[in-house]
Amino acid sequence: MAVTEGKRPVRASSKLGDFTVTPRTLTISALAVVIGAISAFVALGLLKLIGVFTNLFFFQRWSTALVSPAGNHLGALEILVPVGGAVIIGFMARYGSERIRGHGIPEAIESILINGSRVEPRLAILKPLSSAISIGSGGPFGAEGPIIMTGGAFGSMIAQFFHLTSTERKTLLVAGAAGGMSATFAAPLAAVLLAVELLLFEWKPRSLVPVALASATAGALRRYIIGLGPLFPTPPHSVFIGPEGLAGCVVAGVLAGGLSALLTLAVYGAEDLFQKHMRIHWMWWPAIGGLAVGLGGLVFPQALGVGYDTIGALLQGSVPIKVIWGILLVKSFIWAFSLGSGTSGGVLAPLLMMGGALGGLEAMVLPNEGAGFWPLISMGAILGGTMRSPFTGIVFAFELTHDMNVILPLLVASVIAHAFTSLTLKRSILTEKVARRGYHLSREYSVDPLEILFAHEVMRTNLAVLPATLSEAPHSKHSVRRGQRLYPVVGSDGMLAGVVTRRDLTQPASGNGSSKLGDVIRKNPVVAYADEPLRVVVYRMAETGVTRMPVVESEGSRKLVGMISLEDLLRARVRDLEEERRRERVLRIHLPFGEEREDEGQASGVSGGSVRDSSGVVD
Repeated sequence: MAVTEGKRPVRASSKLGDFTVTPRTLTISALAVVIGAISAFVALGLLKLIGVFTNLFFFQRWSTALVSPAGNHLGALEILVPVGGAVIIGFMARYGSERIRGHGIPEAIESILINGSRVEPRLAILKPLSSAISIGSGGPFGAEGPIIMTGGAFGSMIAQFFHLTSTERKTLLVAGAAGGMSATFAAPLAAVLLAVELLLFEWKPRSLVPVALASATAGALRRYIIGLGPLFPTPPHSVFIGPEGLAGCVVAGVLAGGLSALLTLAVYGAEDLFQKHMRIHWMWWPAIGGLAVGLGGLVFPQALGVGYDTIGALLQGSVPIKVIWGILLVKSFIWAFSLGSGTSGGVLAPLLMMGGALGGLEAMVLPNEGAGFWPLISMGAILGGTMRSPFTGIVFAFELTHDMNVILPLLVASVIAHAFTSLTLKRSILTEKVARRGYHLSREYSVDPLEILFAHEVMRTNLAVLPATLSEAPHSKHSVRRGQRLYPVVGSDGMLAGVVTRRDLTQPASGNGSSKLGDVIRKNPVVAYADEPLRVVVYRMAETGVTRMPVVESEGSRKLVGMISLEDLLRARVRDLEEERRRERVLRIHLPFGEEREDEGQASGVSGGSVRDSSGVVD
């Protein structure tokens, strides 16, 4: 390391930290707390709206209490109720906003990825209203998807009143979504995990802290305006379930993964049916889905509505076998068909019910671990498999029941279900809709190799330089190094004085060209520092448009040590690919007799060299 005038140069790496958080996070966190409080009241409003429409449609009375449509006395007229609600939603989608169609989370993802986290203000009104009408008229959906989209819409609206970046608006949109889910289900931690696994697309303090504070605020307010959790209290199960029980969890995970795959295929199979074979305007598609809901409800009334009461009964182990089969056959069909028709509603509550029904069947053959054990395990597993969010599924199931003893069984079953659908399906039920709109979303998070490699690890050191003492620029094509497009100009002390491009050296001396080196030298070039990460170099290239730059020793020094270009940056990717694909035996067993063959491999690396001037003399 060079020392100049007794003062040590500033190293670029000394400024690096584990996180990129700034004090700006405090301002965003303060806004997130306000949004979390608003989201709690938005959640309360949506639950009240669902109660109002359920009572109006099925019992012809005015009440905000959440009731099950299964107890109605409409008879065959019950078929018309979901159809009427779906017609209203079709009109709202066509003349209000088409974005109210769907189950909410893919729409929130699309707003984040494509629209700069900007949500139309009218969506904050139309989405909860359409969802309340859909669920209140018997739609077999949950409130979580709509509340995530509605809370996100309010968060985005508030963010748009301030001078914020797209990333900061994303954080506040997700803060509203997490707050709404936290208040709806009394599950603040699961709401944060859902935000991280599905909406944030990052794990950074700048977004995690505001979202967590919003969720905590909404969860605390819920206790005063909605009530305490858990939503589905169950007696605690045994701490130790034994090898047979854990083996049963593996079976439950595989079955939940299979059901998750079937449900995903069913939803998008129904969507394809409507898009490819329905000749009428899409505004009327929800009415056809509503007809299927009405017929299904006539056969099996428990399939209508959110079904919180049925979920609670499954967790208590008090559901008859015919109800279990009704959920798996009727509920799953009308849910997939109506959701594919483009109506408005969520997926979490139906998945919980269908997972619980699957667990009810498993309880007949798997080891007896207590009432409601296998329905609870299958609920968490089906969330992990269908939504590809295993940690959310585990914590969500725990917060819904407050049964700490099932964490280990949930971990086994949820991860197995997640592995099953990851191997059998390219995308989840949430990201498939985004992909069908022409966008790609990766759900894998890993450390970028550009973040951990430094410029000095990939830079080229065997290059030609021009001495600053040259008065005439070498315009002959034979005097420049083949393949090199940028030439550093250095003084006798090795310090960078500027750069000259290959074009400057090869153009003729007449016309626009110049024979003076001082006329073509660029004295303030964009440089990279040997001890800074490649990510910083890439950002600098993107900001300046320069794809080749000299590398100096450090930020406080101008001593030339090499050259870096986009081609060199690709070597970091090559090294990352090699680590993933190259297989080798590290430890060997040496036999007393015979010779062991060595594995042959070719390791990729950056060839070293020395900086030399254009005449070939080593500098």
